[in-house]
Amino acid sequence: MARILVTGGAGYIGSHTVVELMQQGYEVVIVDNFSNSSADVLDGIAAIVGMRPAFEQVDCNDAAAMDAVFTSYPDIVGVIHFAASKAVNESVAQPLMYYRNNLMSLITVLQQMKKHNVYNIVFSSSCTVYGQPSAEHLPVDETAPIQKALSPYGNTKQINEEIICDEAHADAQLRATILRYFNPIGAHPSALIGELPNGVPQNLLPFITQTALGIRKQLKVFGNDYDTPDGSCIRDYIYVVDLAKAHVKAVQRMLNCESEEQVEIFNLGTGQGLSVLELLNTFMQVTGVEIPYQIVDRREGDIEKVWAKPDKANNVLNWKANTPIEQVLLSAWKWEQKYRNR
Repeated sequence: MARILVTGGAGYIGSHTVVELMQQGYEVVIVDNFSNSSADVLDGIAAIVGMRPAFEQVDCNDAAAMDAVFTSYPDIVGVIHFAASKAVNESVAQPLMYYRNNLMSLITVLQQMKKHNVYNIVFSSSCTVYGQPSAEHLPVDETAPIQKALSPYGNTKQINEEIICDEAHADAQLRATILRYFNPIGAHPSALIGELPNGVPQNLLPFITQTALGIRKQLKVFGNDYDTPDGSCIRDYIYVVDLAKAHVKAVQRMLNCESEEQVEIFNLGTGQGLSVLELLNTFMQVTGVEIPYQIVDRREGDIEKVWAKPDKANNVLNWKANTPIEQVLLSAWKWEQKYRNR
């Protein structure tokens, strides 16, 4: 079966995608520098799938090391590029790190793909490229205007999309699929892999699960004065396993040459918006655990409300995110408990 290079494949979304690829019969080679993941993830993948993926501990910004990876695996036919720094608020504080990591890694990957005659790439983008959509563009489909990014992180995703489009314009052989995720949450049902941030969590659900276990004293809810029903931000929370399956669909579509366009873009979400407080209350209901929380000031760079119109992905990729939110939250809780008690 075809071999896929997965950059950032030991990370949260990357690891779940590797599992889905391997279960569909793909050969995989992971490239990761463990900047926001750990080697334990490879054990988790192996335990789920029954075999270990090939792995190279490499920084995607290192052109010589990436060249060596492509040379070592001449059967690579496509790349899924996850490797990136990914926290909105951290990017506001450390913009240069974000521009270096997120732009250079993609440029290096594209250069090495070209050198080694690999022409298929799936790029991990984000709904942050839409900024705060106006009312007439909610829910958000792929025709919604790209707006000025509210954070350096969001800006790196916009620029990377432009880099891919420009390279596709220059190289008629390149085929790219840009997947704009909404908010991935949850963990594999086996609880062998899940979201494991290094240090203080940057995403909501790991902060909730860590607070539920007493690792964090209380949860901070950033703002309750937004123009939403309960005043907290609204997001489209998508189960990470559903999201991972969309990547397999995208790879299959490219390898089968089903797309008539060089660059295809898909929004990946559920189509349902949930507020921070709704997510928190649902977690408390399904787990029976009380979460101490405090309302604090808004956080710079946060978008008020955004959720997807995923019709294009539903119809063209024949994919749908339909795992119930209660099941998703329980998967995250099961993972957190299992990880902490091992």
